[in-house]
Amino acid sequence: MTDPEQAQQLVEREQEQEDLKERLEREHEELLHELRALIPGAQVLFGFLLAIRFTTAFDDLDDFQRYVYYGTLLCSSAALVLYMAPAPHHRIRWRAGDKEFTLQKANREAIAGSVAAGLSFTGVLYLLTELVFGTPQAIVAAALLFAFIVWRWWAMALYRVRQDRRNTSQ
Repeated sequence: MTDPEQAQQLVEREQEQEDLKERLEREHEELLHELRALIPGAQVLFGFLLAIRFTTAFDDLDDFQRYVYYGTLLCSSAALVLYMAPAPHHRIRWRAGDKEFTLQKANREAIAGSVAAGLSFTGVLYLLTELVFGTPQAIVAAALLFAFIVWRWWAMALYRVRQDRRNTSQ
């Protein structure tokens, strides 16, 4: 038996011993820890984008750059809203007994927030690269960054999901 197979069996045994309430509490705690790591980065980026508007260099942006800036600001705002959404939802529904729904909702929001953050990072890199080097270099840099984000944040995980589904159907 390989190490991944042993690890999977160990996880399955531990999950069998964990009751539903314990599992939901653990998963909720794990999600909150992840969001605590993501929120400060989104806040700093949002603050950076707000500060740019009040610099003299902002007046030099052409119309397209302003649209990229505004789209990037919107994506950064959306990321923050999505990352923070589980907390108010949990507070409002605290004693309602629907933690499973709350976790599923929060998971979708965290994933959507990562999409918004990825687009925001890409927009910031595009703007800065265009101002420093020009449009062709900005397009290449932004495309490479977005491809890297897709690969590291989503593609590897989705590939594993696909593998898991294929293994369970066999």
